[in-house]
Amino acid sequence: MLDHIFLTVSDINRSIAFYQAVLPHLGITNRLDYDGKNAPVDYPDLKGFGAGSRMFFWLQQGVAAAGAVHVGFVAESAAMVEAAFEAALAAGATGIHSPGPQLHYDPRYYAAQVRDPDGYSLEFVYKSWQHGR
Repeated sequence: MLDHIFLTVSDINRSIAFYQAVLPHLGITNRLDYDGKNAPVDYPDLKGFGAGSRMFFWLQQGVAAAGAVHVGFVAESAAMVEAAFEAALAAGATGIHSPGPQLHYDPRYYAAQVRDPDGYSLEFVYKSWQHGR
C-alpha cells in the first residue's frame, strides 16, 4: 500500500488551483503546506492534499516529467468518476478517455482519464468489488 506520492510541477500555483478544483469530487478535501526549510538540506516546500487524517498527494515546484507518472485516484462511485472528470476538464485538463467501463481490465472497472496542466496522466477509478457493496 502506498503512503504518499510527490508530483513535480512546473507552476505550483496553477497546479494547486487545478487540484483544488478536482480532488474534492473524490473526497480529497484537506490541504497542507509544508515548509521545506524545517527539513534536511535541500528539501522542497510541499503542497499537500489528503482526506481524513492522511495527507498523501504532494506537489513540489520543479521540472515536470509528464510521461514519468500516472496517478490513479480512488472514486467511491461511477458518479464520482464522472464529477472528477468534468471538474478536471473545466479546470484545464485534456481528456484521454471519457468515463465508462474499462472492459480490457474488467467489466466492473469504471474509470476516466485526463492529462493535468503539466501533462501528467490522471485516472479516476471506481472498482465496485473493492467497496464491499
